[in-house]
Amino acid sequence: MGLLILIAGLLLFLGVHTLTTMRGPRARVIARLGESGYKILYVLVSFAGLALIVWGFSIYRATGWINVWYPPVALRHLVLALMLPAVVLVVASYIRGRIYTTVKHPMLAGVKLWALLHLLANGDLGSIILFGSILAWAVYDRISLKRREDPGAPPIPVGGVANDLIAVAVGVVVYAALAFAFHPLVIGVPVIGA
Repeated sequence: MGLLILIAGLLLFLGVHTLTTMRGPRARVIARLGESGYKILYVLVSFAGLALIVWGFSIYRATGWINVWYPPVALRHLVLALMLPAVVLVVASYIRGRIYTTVKHPMLAGVKLWALLHLLANGDLGSIILFGSILAWAVYDRISLKRREDPGAPPIPVGGVANDLIAVAVGVVVYAALAFAFHPLVIGVPVIGA
């Protein structure tokens, strides 16, 4: 039951995010609902999908865990180390500097790295479905960006090295919060000292 709810949530969440990559259908939805209506619907569907993902995965973890493979313990250390650049990349998509201009799409690079690392660290079916789906979507979105005429990113000014230093500092703080607070308290899986 949990996996079905998880998959339904992924279909909603990734489906609405995929709609943004398809400029023709997206434009038709905006023409029908208006810009505000589109944004409201986008947020509602995204949150509904996210809620189903969280709910489905929690049911799966509690009642239907299915191991597919057993990751080596050494991978945990690699994942822990490489999650810092993944977080910094995501932050650099909002605090734009040379990281942003070099990577071009640091949000997608960070999401792809995050999903890949979680695939390496988790060998159960639910994790493979969850993180594999997100990784596949991020790869698709990056490819679609190469074919789009517009970048699809918000108009955030690009700074220099100072913005990179701020992005790294904020990334370290967010990384620490995720590792020490969010992951053990919300996800229920400690990543430091485990």
